Amino acid sequence: MIRRYLFLAVAACAVGLTGVGTASADVVTDWNNVWLDAVRATGGGPCPISRAGAMVSVAVFEAANSIDPTYEPYFDFVPVTKPADQTAAIAVAAHDVLVHIYPQQQGIFDAALAVSLAGVPAGEARENGIAVGLAAASHCILGRNSDHSDNDAPYRFGNQPGDYQLTDSFVAPHGPNWWQCETWVIDRSDYFRVEPPLGYGSLTQLLRSAAYAAQFNEVKSLGSRTSVTRTAEQTEIAWFWANDRDGTFKPPGHLNYAVQVIADQQGLNVLQEARLLALLNLSLADSVIKIWESKYHTSIDLWRPVTGIRRAAEDDNAATIPDSSWNPLLEFTPPFPSYASGHSSMGGAFAGVLATVFGTDDVTFTIGTDEPIVNNVTRTFHSFSEAGFEDALSRIYLGVHWRMDCEAAYRTGKRVGEYVASNALRPL
Repeated sequence: MIRRYLFLAVAACAVGLTGVGTASADVVTDWNNVWLDAVRATGGGPCPISRAGAMVSVAVFEAANSIDPTYEPYFDFVPVTKPADQTAAIAVAAHDVLVHIYPQQQGIFDAALAVSLAGVPAGEARENGIAVGLAAASHCILGRNSDHSDNDAPYRFGNQPGDYQLTDSFVAPHGPNWWQCETWVIDRSDYFRVEPPLGYGSLTQLLRSAAYAAQFNEVKSLGSRTSVTRTAEQTEIAWFWANDRDGTFKPPGHLNYAVQVIADQQGLNVLQEARLLALLNLSLADSVIKIWESKYHTSIDLWRPVTGIRRAAEDDNAATIPDSSWNPLLEFTPPFPSYASGHSSMGGAFAGVLATVFGTDDVTFTIGTDEPIVNNVTRTFHSFSEAGFEDALSRIYLGVHWRMDCEAAYRTGKRVGEYVASNALRPL
């Protein structure tokens, strides 16, 4: 196996590689970008994407940290024969996990690996580094081999007002059993559980409440495709954080990209960036699992705004007026229940991890977006929580979530992020 990777490095020197540039000094960023390109090419929902991000970043961290033991490992330290090249270890670890997750893109990953290894001088250090990368990838692949992410039992729809219904042309809901996945860092305690929507455990009571009516009318106004109350900035915010379409780096990728920007701005070294990305992706993966529990494993699988607004005559609430022609700003509604918001939980996890790692929330940074409608737009934030909470609220302006979905999920995600950053991959 090691000799196969050495052959790839030689081949890269012999032929040009379309779409793969010269490896930079920061091999962690390079390979995180390879993963983001894989997400763009593959698409799909947040559940498998968040799992993939955790697997890739943990493998990269384990490889780098085994050669330079500075933090607690996630699985275990890989035995290292010195000298061992860290770049080779990181590249091979990322490559092998990516091939495992996206086998149809192996040729792209092989080409990227060849470029990384071409920059590493031949010799004992490169071979030892390759061996470390192989072992780190194996730890991660085997460690998540039976995590219940492959449960495809069909979803049973409710038929009462307020129950979730599919929208647009989707034929099945996304990830109805994802809440059963093995968590990465957090436990299954109530501390990480999302509270019932607006405090109501009964769907009938929720729909009849004044608080529901207020949120109904908010998104009906602000989230409408033809809204006259949504401001230009709110529209920009909606699209900036969207990344719902296949072909973008999706919500987990947006936050990974933001961390790359922040890591560069803060001058993190390779191992520090690897750790920060691993903490982020562990938090995103665990947040998604907990949010999917609130979507599918509670007494309320809540309908989306597009359904609730069109069918408001059924909710027994005089303060909600139906509009059968209402459409959200986004041209489709993601195919899973509304409460709570996965997007928003990831914004919270981002804020929780970054503020915990840096010891302050008050860091200024500027980022862009993959969203094609505003792909030339950048936004500047003066704290991690400002960015994370804006990410959450963007779903109201896009017309695909009620406010309660966003605020409750943000709080849960932030708790998850703070916990993960405080209890995983700690300094030795």
